[in-house]
Amino acid sequence: MSHPVLDSRRAAVVTGAASGIGLAACLRFAELGMPVCLVDVSDEALKPALDRVAERTTAHGAQAVAIAADVSNAAEMDAAAATVEDRLGPVGVLMNNAVTRTGGGVWARPEDWRQALAVNFWGVLHGVNAFVPRMIEQGEPALVVNCGSKQGITNPPGNAAYNVTKSAVKTYTEALQHELRNTEGCRVSAHLLVPGWTTTGDRPHAPGAWLPDQVVERMEASLRAGDFYIVCPDNEVTPEMDRARILWGAGDITENRPPLSRWHPDWKDAFAAFEPPE
Repeated sequence: MSHPVLDSRRAAVVTGAASGIGLAACLRFAELGMPVCLVDVSDEALKPALDRVAERTTAHGAQAVAIAADVSNAAEMDAAAATVEDRLGPVGVLMNNAVTRTGGGVWARPEDWRQALAVNFWGVLHGVNAFVPRMIEQGEPALVVNCGSKQGITNPPGNAAYNVTKSAVKTYTEALQHELRNTEGCRVSAHLLVPGWTTTGDRPHAPGAWLPDQVVERMEASLRAGDFYIVCPDNEVTPEMDRARILWGAGDITENRPPLSRWHPDWKDAFAAFEPPE
C-alpha cells in the first residue's frame, strides 16, 4: 500500500540509529527514497552506520546525515532539529528509538534509575518537543513512532526501572496521539512500536528472537495500515499469546488479583490455563 508520508520523499529522523532496530529503520527509510538523519550518542558508532545508509540514499537520489547527540539533553535535540531542517528539509518521520538498559530492580541505585528515565523517557519527550511542532507547522501528513516495549505493558519482574520507563512511553504516546488528533489542522499522527524479543547490538542471534529487519517490516506494514499499537511477535511468542498476557495483566486490576499474578505461585495454574499454547 502507498502512504502519504512513507512515499513522500521527506526526511526521516531516527534516534538510537547506530545499530539494531534504529539502523534497520534507517536502511528501510533510505530504500523508500527518503533522506535520512541518524542520531546517536557516539560519532564512532555512527560512522559505519552512516556509510551503510548513505549507500542506499545515494542510490535513490537522496542524502543521509549523522548527528551525534544525547537524547537526554533537550538543547542537543533542539540543535539537531535545526540541523536536519537546514540540511535535509522538512521531516516526515520521527522515530524515537534510543534506549538504555541501565537501571535494575526496585533497589537499584537512584543514579541508574535517573539514567534510565533520562534516555528512555526524557529522550522521547525531547525528541517530540524538538521536532513535532515543526512537523505540525508543515500542514502535511507526518508520523511520530515512539519505541516502547512489552515490558512496559506486562511489567515482568527483573529490570523495574526499564519497565517503568517503557510504561511511561506508552502512556505518553497515547496522550500525544490524543492531543494531535484533537489539534485543528494537525496532520501528524503518533504510533507506539512494541517490539518482541529482538536480537540487537553485538549479541549472537537466538533462534527464538526476531531480527531488527523483521521488526521494521512489521512496523512499516502497520504504519501503512494506520495502526497505533504496533505489537510485534517473535519466533517464540505468537500474537495470540501477547493478547492473552496483556489481558491477564489488566485482569489483575479488574479481578482484584495480586499484582503481577502471572508470576505468583498461587496463580500459576490459572494463568497456564488462560494462555493459549505455543
